[in-house]
Amino acid sequence: MMGTFYSWGLRKAQSKLLAPGFLHDLSFHSDVSSLPIGLGRSYGDSALNDGAGVISTLALKRIISFDPAQGILRAEAGASLYDLLQFLIPRGFFLAVVPGTQYVTLGGALANDIHGKNHHRGGSFSHHVRCFEIIRSSGEKLLCSRNENAELFRATIGGLGLTGFISWIELSIPRINSSIIEQEIIPFSSLDDYFDLAEESDLSHEFTMSWIDVLSSRGNDLKGLYMRGNFAHEGPREFVPSGNLLRVPFPLPSATLSTGTVKTFNAAYAFKGRMQQGKSRIDYRPFFFPLDSILHWNRIYGKGGFYQYQLVVPPLHAREAIRAILNQITLSGEGSFLAVLKNFGSRPSEGLLSFQREGVTLALDFRDLGPETLRLFDRLDRIVFEAGGALYPAKDGRMSHDAFIKSVGEEKLRLFEQQKDPAFSSSFWRRVMKEGA
Repeated sequence: MMGTFYSWGLRKAQSKLLAPGFLHDLSFHSDVSSLPIGLGRSYGDSALNDGAGVISTLALKRIISFDPAQGILRAEAGASLYDLLQFLIPRGFFLAVVPGTQYVTLGGALANDIHGKNHHRGGSFSHHVRCFEIIRSSGEKLLCSRNENAELFRATIGGLGLTGFISWIELSIPRINSSIIEQEIIPFSSLDDYFDLAEESDLSHEFTMSWIDVLSSRGNDLKGLYMRGNFAHEGPREFVPSGNLLRVPFPLPSATLSTGTVKTFNAAYAFKGRMQQGKSRIDYRPFFFPLDSILHWNRIYGKGGFYQYQLVVPPLHAREAIRAILNQITLSGEGSFLAVLKNFGSRPSEGLLSFQREGVTLALDFRDLGPETLRLFDRLDRIVFEAGGALYPAKDGRMSHDAFIKSVGEEKLRLFEQQKDPAFSSSFWRRVMKEGA
């Protein structure tokens, strides 16, 4: 039976669903391509398979083993980060890398090779993966690690679910003394201020990031809030459940999403940040997952949905490129409620399609205004690639074939295609590779 599936950016697809309850129930679509899917937090079409088949991992979320002495956990790929933190935190452990939401699956974290606020120290998610099992469409089960089936290991990391069905993943898990974060918020007023704060903070803090007001950008002027933190050495180790959350009940009317709305939101957010500036102790959830307190926040962009545009540019050209990108956005009049600027460290990613590399990354959300928005992205693309940068395939909903090649590299893409499962595909893959359904 065909069903309707949505990405987080509200892209839509019609697909045939399989939903195994146990790994021994797993089967693959015989008449169309397959794609594993999790909690639907991918922004673009990398987790959509329009006109073909999807396999839900959500029932496959069991913890298989945990060794607290060694800090090693093995769990099925459908387990969410929320599920794992509920298990780990009271035992004095945390996940080594978390993104901006805890509502993603373990398999999705690997397939997108997610990063967090600590890339400058901890690298990306895959750096903490010891091994995993993958089931190919032929039914063959393969153990993958840095020493066994190493080519498939590298292809699956950041491979967008296209190399087979990940059944379980084994991780190295760090200890924590407390689930409390010692946080500091520092307002800044220029791009140079950001770079100075980043250079200082990366040495002293495990977690760093900044929110910026894109519409405040004028030359070097840029208003923002720099946030940095470390786990406290003492304090409770308490998992914080979801509780009563705010909810966006339906997509908001497009009339509510004007440039004026963005300016008002940004001014309010900046004011709140200035009121909270300085040092404080907070629990982990608002520090790592602030948007998780609002259910369906993606609906604020209306029925047309939105794009997330995330880029990285190398250190040598970062100031010039970020300044040019912000100027283009200011000239366009299109604002972003959520604009995050942070540094990536020098630790190279292990995945063939992984996005993370040393430099500065900027993530922006834009409501979909059709050709006008796409033309802006084309202008931003030119700046990114002229600086030697790349776009994030896992966040993408519109990049071209040429942009994908530039972001990944021809040699890495060639190696990836050798490992891709021929019976697996996605709307993203067909679009960027110009393949038929």
